[in-house]
Amino acid sequence: MRQHSIFLLLLLSLLFWAAPTRAAQSYDNCTGFITSLPATIGSQGTWCFNKDLNTAITSGNAIAINANNVTLDCNDFRLQGPGAPGFDNTSVGIYSADRVNLTVRHCHVSGFDDGVHFAAVAANSASAGHTIEDNEFRGSHRGVWLVGDSSVVRRNSVSIGRNYTTGDAVGILAEGGVDIIDNTVWDVGNSAPAPSNAIGILLSSADGNSINGNRIHRVSAYAGYAKGISVLSSNKISLRNNELTGSGIDCDNNSDRSKANVINHFTPGISGCSDDGNVVSP
Repeated sequence: MRQHSIFLLLLLSLLFWAAPTRAAQSYDNCTGFITSLPATIGSQGTWCFNKDLNTAITSGNAIAINANNVTLDCNDFRLQGPGAPGFDNTSVGIYSADRVNLTVRHCHVSGFDDGVHFAAVAANSASAGHTIEDNEFRGSHRGVWLVGDSSVVRRNSVSIGRNYTTGDAVGILAEGGVDIIDNTVWDVGNSAPAPSNAIGILLSSADGNSINGNRIHRVSAYAGYAKGISVLSSNKISLRNNELTGSGIDCDNNSDRSKANVINHFTPGISGCSDDGNVVSP
């Protein structure tokens, strides 16, 4: 009997230590906190959320980053804008211009015209070295719009929806040397009364970058074209291991190489790229 009790205690002990535990939210690395909107970050460091934040602005920026070497960590809290973008909503969730080494992570952003926009405005802008990772973007005209070399957009979930706006609806729009890796982009479209296009991922003005491991589904346009992945004015782009349903991959330079992509319910699946072996089903 005593041996049986000891065995049970040992078993319970092993189960306790083997059970997954969720670490408490830590703010140890935070330089400061964003507690109200609109907000401006004017110095380097890691700036954090410790609660959900909402704003009713229909123009301008909810959060403006006016410094280099900044990390915005929302700690999985929400940044909520006024609602689905339309002609009266041109607001931006997170904005910066001509900065270097910016990171946005763990944010749930919705209800802005652009979820995040890192721009290059000045002539010979130094915008570069950005990371946008592990975020969720919902209900925007463009989920991510990033300009800057040596940058990466990875492991984000982007859903645009059908918004009453003008111009192209784009899940992830990148300009310059940006790698786009392991994102999920779905439900991208537009309900504008004028012809408009829908693009899951758009990369332009890049050289030797990668679009790898992304999943793109439900891209449809109103009286325009729909593209899952579009590569423009770029050279030697590697497109590998992407999965697309209902849309294809389009390049304007056959130095861009497409390999091991799976394209379902769309033909032609590959256009303009060098086809190094893909799976395309009608």
